[in-house]
Amino acid sequence: MNEKPCSFGTESELRDGQGESVSAGHSSLYPDNSALMAFRGIPISELKNHGFLQALTTETNGWQPGVVNPEVLRAQEEWEVVDTIHPDTESGVSSQQPGQLVSFSEALQHFQTVDLSSFKKRIQPTVRRTGLAALRHCLFGPPKLHQGLREERDLVLTIAQCGLDSQDPMHGRVLQTIYKKLTGSKFDCALHGDHWEDLGFQGANPATDLRGAGFLALLHLLYLVMDSKTLLMAQEIFRLSHHHVQQFPFCVMSVNITRIAIQALREECLSRECNRRQKVIPVVNSFYAATFLHLAREWRTQQRTISDSGFVLKDLEVLAKKSPKRLLKTLDAYLARVSKGQASLLGAPKCSGSQGPHSKDLTFTGVCDLQSHSLESAGLI
Repeated sequence: MNEKPCSFGTESELRDGQGESVSAGHSSLYPDNSALMAFRGIPISELKNHGFLQALTTETNGWQPGVVNPEVLRAQEEWEVVDTIHPDTESGVSSQQPGQLVSFSEALQHFQTVDLSSFKKRIQPTVRRTGLAALRHCLFGPPKLHQGLREERDLVLTIAQCGLDSQDPMHGRVLQTIYKKLTGSKFDCALHGDHWEDLGFQGANPATDLRGAGFLALLHLLYLVMDSKTLLMAQEIFRLSHHHVQQFPFCVMSVNITRIAIQALREECLSRECNRRQKVIPVVNSFYAATFLHLAREWRTQQRTISDSGFVLKDLEVLAKKSPKRLLKTLDAYLARVSKGQASLLGAPKCSGSQGPHSKDLTFTGVCDLQSHSLESAGLI
């Protein structure tokens, strides 16, 4: 905007009727030009604050609009346009503050209040066994889950049937919270984009990697990063996943561990601990975290690479279902040490002398990708 000097009287003179006339290039009212010089350098955007434009464009005290300085009218028009500018909401740039982080309990409450009946119809609460397998499980298997806990178990399995809905604000907040806590970012990010690959998803859309675990996989990640006791562990495993030799897709690995937790719940491997605590969701969360911790330690100490992923996960699944109590005790010991300030319990990952292949040149093999009769019978594939 070009700003040119204008000739006008002071505000008080205009109000008192002392302003005689204002015309283009005329300043005879002020022989010494002192008033003119005082306001010559004021930007047009500031004139409104002094009341001059209002005074000059108001027909009062005998002043006639016909003799208004054209520069003054142009300035008034430009100011009115500036004063009514609004943010462009269609450009994709939001003027709102970044969204607040969401806690695990808040996200869980959301699923407890929405209608999930269509998803609940799909669940199979327990694995169906027949013949000798059913008899062996009845005689030597874990106890059945208490009746009063089955509704909570069914909620967990129902959430695992829910996909990621980009139109649901809560779903978006969960994703944003996971991203911020892992990367340290203070700002929201797009729900689709290459930045999700930095977190260990295999593509620009996180929804495509939730097969077999549904939104429960994201709730488990949310639990891991929002619980102060497990946040350090999440950050350590995340750093390990970016190691130049032992790197692996962090979020995809987490989804596979959620699948293991789902199967352990359906096969009643967690029933004993759930009955003891009289809770299901906290036990499943702890089991997920304990299994992820065991995997990270195995990955580091045995110098695993992404080419080992399928077999590592298969062995992990067998161990987790067979000894859930042992995994949970290991997690408790880890968290006890964290509470005492003993950080970096995973230690620095060991590297062999030769450089391993880059992860982008290899294919990640998850639980669902392994050819296993036990997985097919359990419904994971």
